[in-house]
Amino acid sequence: MLQSALALGGCLVASASAFPPSPRGVLGDLADIGKDAVDVLLSGSSSVTPFNAQLQLVDVTGLHAWQAPGPTDQRGPCPGLNALANHGYLPRNGVASIVDLISATTAVFGMGVDLATILSVYGAVFDGAAVGWSIGGGEHTGIGGSHNNYESDSSPTRADLNQYGSNINLILSQFKELYDMQPNAATANYNLDVLFDFRASRYHESVANNPNFFYGPFTGTTVTQAAFTFIYRYMANHTAEAPDGVLNQANLKSFFAISGDSDSLTWTPGYERIPNNWYRRGINDSYGVLGLANDISALAAKYPFISQPGCNQGKVNSFENINTGNTDASAYDFTNPLDGICYGVASAVSAANVIPIVNGVVQELLLPIQNALNCPTLTPSNTSVGDDCPGHSLYGGPTGPVAAGAIQN
Repeated sequence: MLQSALALGGCLVASASAFPPSPRGVLGDLADIGKDAVDVLLSGSSSVTPFNAQLQLVDVTGLHAWQAPGPTDQRGPCPGLNALANHGYLPRNGVASIVDLISATTAVFGMGVDLATILSVYGAVFDGAAVGWSIGGGEHTGIGGSHNNYESDSSPTRADLNQYGSNINLILSQFKELYDMQPNAATANYNLDVLFDFRASRYHESVANNPNFFYGPFTGTTVTQAAFTFIYRYMANHTAEAPDGVLNQANLKSFFAISGDSDSLTWTPGYERIPNNWYRRGINDSYGVLGLANDISALAAKYPFISQPGCNQGKVNSFENINTGNTDASAYDFTNPLDGICYGVASAVSAANVIPIVNGVVQELLLPIQNALNCPTLTPSNTSVGDDCPGHSLYGGPTGPVAAGAIQN
């Protein structure tokens, strides 16, 4: 974050010039977003309006027609963000401001502004330049360079860094495992029941195949769960007949840049696409912090082990739980999904304190959410949650060493 802050002045200018001028300036505009996020958080679930084809159809024509990324455009491990950039809902170069990220994810996917704010600001603080970050990235920057502070092991389709030497590459065997869980194209629906079972399978695969598997507080217990629930919650197609959404084989492959049948699947890196005739969540049915927390609770009720931070000890099948009692996470109960979210929020608030202008952004956007959730502050500690984990580092990727004993499929 300190290195990224050197570019902060330029980012602030770019961010300010990209949007209509405000008499209060950038921080004033961010304060409005922070207020909106808290309003959504405190309002809870809203009444869902009937399906509205005109409002829910996502435009993939004209300015938002799909374009393949150019040679210098950045794409990373998040298929949804890659698709947004390929359709011009995010800057096509893959470097986006906080406002870009919040606007695109809420407008196209129906993400709650509360959750969009947390995820966008957290990434900007740890892996960007305070007001924005890359959806691709390099060493210490962007999603690709955020291993174990944001991006984490046991993702749905991306490689574990120290198992394959990359955290951006899609592993076809992992996608095929999910794809084959709904083999009938006529009835396939990759809903939460399917994704909960897939999530458990991927966790066990990382324990069994990645000697340096790290499953940290927030990164493992919260962010990786979101990577699974987001597949259905944000990629399902909504219709009058299926207002809750159906995610079929064709649309799943489109969002993950996959072509072919089960026995001939092919991944084309960076080619993620929003399907034609695709309808987002209902306008008043955003999926935010409370929706994610409820889904993680349902997942943990079926698979309780997903709530416990831990890591392998340099060998496969050597997983041990992390004792957070002597760390800055001692005030958090990770069996409570809101505590996992709170830990991420509090970590960003604490990290931002070292740079005044970064702190200004966080004070406007995250501090109101922290207060609304009644999140504990971090406990001062010289002990890291990853001290006893060989695979822990706050920054890794997009490439890294393959651990001795790693098993690749």
